[in-house]
Amino acid sequence: MAVQLSSKEDYTNLLDKYDTWLFDCDGVLWEGDRLIDGATEVLGILRRQKKSVLFVTNNATKSRKNYKKKFDKLSVEAHVDEIFGSAFAAAVYISSVIKLPKEKKVYVIGMSGLEEELQEEGIVTLGGTDPADNTLTPFDLKDWERDPAVGAVLCGLDTSVNYTKLSKAFQYLIKDPNCAFLATNEDSTYPTADGLLPGAGAVSAPLRFALGKDPVSIGKPAGTMLECIKAKHDFDPARTIMVGDRLNTDILFGQNGGLATLLVLTGITKEWEVLGPNPSPIVPDYITNSIGDLRCLGP
Repeated sequence: MAVQLSSKEDYTNLLDKYDTWLFDCDGVLWEGDRLIDGATEVLGILRRQKKSVLFVTNNATKSRKNYKKKFDKLSVEAHVDEIFGSAFAAAVYISSVIKLPKEKKVYVIGMSGLEEELQEEGIVTLGGTDPADNTLTPFDLKDWERDPAVGAVLCGLDTSVNYTKLSKAFQYLIKDPNCAFLATNEDSTYPTADGLLPGAGAVSAPLRFALGKDPVSIGKPAGTMLECIKAKHDFDPARTIMVGDRLNTDILFGQNGGLATLLVLTGITKEWEVLGPNPSPIVPDYITNSIGDLRCLGP
């Protein structure tokens, strides 16, 4: 059963038990462009206590470099090598795990941040932000020629997703059985300051339905993201905690990786989902209302 944290002693014990703190961002540190009250103070406390602080997000709309700009804008201390997004993990997965040959290309349903991370890994991309794929002109197969060099289709959150992109991705996948079907993550929704919107999982859903199969998902809760972090940072899973707002991504990700988990209630998951009469089977180790609750550990 999850432990509800409330007293300063509870938070002090938590601080003593864990040296590495992994944080989801949306719904934990901020909502849209609004900081969660106390988030910066708590991160400062952890850094002063010589804790390792890493940021693990399924958001694939921004590269790590651009994601850092958001941290800077919100006055949250973060370094590029502390930021792990599903866009970066997807690029590492394609280049280092499936080892896509250099002559092959990736067709992208996604945004500029995803393209940037792929290109940083030396991967050639099609689709994405290409104006030819962001047109309102009806798609017609007779006007299009398939590029035989495409070896993977990668879906992330795409606020400009359209029938043209879905049709081209579908064609690449059905015409070449060796073409990999990948998703940065399968989040059903995406939290903003003004409410929920469809997430990356909703973007890839039409392809899953049309193809009758699921993509390989790279972001949380898949272990690929954790392997990506381990490749860059040395940490002891037994002394590491994952802080998140979502049971089926953040908390499950931590559990799959053998990490402790702390659920905050400032994002997707509501208290009744864990402590109500019909609780979720995914149970965090700890629950607190907000990351700001840890301010009692200051200064």
